[in-house]
Amino acid sequence: MRILMIGDVIGKPGRRAIQSIVPSLRQEHGIDLVIANGENTAGGFGLTMETAYELLDHGVDVLTSGNHIWDQKEIIPYMDKGPEEGLPLIRPANYPDAPGRGVLIHQDVMVVNLMGRVFMPPLDCPFRASDKILADARASDAPAVIIVDFHAEATSEKQAMGWYLDGRVSAVVGTHTHVGTVDKRVLPQGTAYITDVGMTGPLDSVIASEVGPVMERFLTGMPQRLTVATGPVIMNSVLIDVDKESGKALTIERLDKVIS
Repeated sequence: MRILMIGDVIGKPGRRAIQSIVPSLRQEHGIDLVIANGENTAGGFGLTMETAYELLDHGVDVLTSGNHIWDQKEIIPYMDKGPEEGLPLIRPANYPDAPGRGVLIHQDVMVVNLMGRVFMPPLDCPFRASDKILADARASDAPAVIIVDFHAEATSEKQAMGWYLDGRVSAVVGTHTHVGTVDKRVLPQGTAYITDVGMTGPLDSVIASEVGPVMERFLTGMPQRLTVATGPVIMNSVLIDVDKESGKALTIERLDKVIS
């Protein structure tokens, strides 16, 4: 089974990249399932129904998220709707009491969303949350293929999660920082891992924002209004090959595409 995980989709440029790249990429690589982190899809902050369906209509199967999922309030009433109602969206499972769900099964794949706590809002422990999710999965005869989007800031916390879940899930893919890492590998017990897949957004930017206001904020310490940059767009993603019967990852490779 071939699964594509796409880094945080940022605003209109990110949505344009999905539309331009994903349909042909699915065909070229024989991809069975596409997962994208969509928490920054609406103007760089949050997700709306319109922007969610724009991704789903162009080849994305499941949307994961993170701390910015709450930035567009209009999506919140729809977060309890399941795939059968047309919204395959999950939020971090370790929110203690929030709308929506942190786990979704789609096309014989269980997709899990977790969020880190280092330099992030204080949530329930993601490690213990993963234990409960996997125990419930075993009890309910869930699919063998399990993909985890770990939305976290600290590389150490992400690496720790990779080792913690090695052999228990098919892949642990980091999101949130918008900067792709080069440490993709299959861990010894068969879990594909990468610290951060990166982003889908403007290449000439500071993590997708216009450079000028970000520079001014660092130089002066004064608040600045940040907007999504323009220009060439990069889509950062990883392609993971998984044995469907065992759930073990076979390979993981970066797939990074740029459009003008």
